[in-house]
Amino acid sequence: MNPLSNNSVKTNRSPQQFLELDPYLEVIPPHPSKSFRWLEHDYPSEIARWQYHPEIEIHLIRKSSGSLIAGDYIGAFEPGQVSIMGSNLPHDWMSDLQPGEVFVNRDALIQFDADWLLRVSTVIPELTGVKSFLEEIKQGIIFHGETRAKAEALLEGVGISSGLGQISGFFALIDLFMKAPDSEKQYLSRSWVNEHASNEGRSAVEAGIKYIFENLTLDIRMSEAARIAHMSEPTFSKYFKKASGLTFSDMVRKLRIAHACRLLDQTEQSIASIGRSSGYGNLANFNRKFLTEIGMTPSAYRNMDAESKPESKLLSLGLVNPNR
Repeated sequence: MNPLSNNSVKTNRSPQQFLELDPYLEVIPPHPSKSFRWLEHDYPSEIARWQYHPEIEIHLIRKSSGSLIAGDYIGAFEPGQVSIMGSNLPHDWMSDLQPGEVFVNRDALIQFDADWLLRVSTVIPELTGVKSFLEEIKQGIIFHGETRAKAEALLEGVGISSGLGQISGFFALIDLFMKAPDSEKQYLSRSWVNEHASNEGRSAVEAGIKYIFENLTLDIRMSEAARIAHMSEPTFSKYFKKASGLTFSDMVRKLRIAHACRLLDQTEQSIASIGRSSGYGNLANFNRKFLTEIGMTPSAYRNMDAESKPESKLLSLGLVNPNR
């Protein structure tokens, strides 16, 4: 479940890059003879990073597991995940990597211009619902069930087609998504509002999260995070809360418990060992913090079916508009 694992698996990026608050703007030049862009790429790759772009993106993860960040959402992904990212929604898929490991053609995706689809919808009656569809996907959606399976096949089919076959496959995808039942749609980011954060707020959160990631299993002190951010402790605390929506101690707890969830899901380590690996030297304290965050004990969580585990409570960090 958890995006954070510094135990048996490593990412190729620094902790700051993992949850960077200033995503890159990806410039996608239009193709002179194509209505949309289909591509595949490896991971790691220069184009696989925390980014946003005006184009809508339909995305398939073919292999590996790891963490998806989309706006203010953080959650796990597995092979076969199909999602759609709205215009300018920051996103990144970070696979768990062994040193030197590369996942060849991990990603297959389509990027298209929303205005182009709107123009097309004015002459194709079957696309009259496109405007509301584009509104719906602004926050990002992961598809499940039959919709996911069909979308995976269609997206792969678009990649090996050309001409009318390729464009018909694209519209079949759009039609599939527009007709998907609510039970097969998982909405992601509530809103992307951190662009309003002050420079001081960004600096505080970036420094704080980098420090937390690098010291997840150690003694973490806000005074040290403030020192790294070149702020007094009260100033750091104020800006961190304003920009992230969480107190520093809340962020530490959430990230540590998220790390513990990943270890519970993916290893056979004892509960006590996982507690220590998550920064809790005292087992009773670990159980108490876990219960507060997840609503059950670590052992109860480990024994639950994957579909029943309470991911959303833990991993949507709830970033807020600091100007509210």
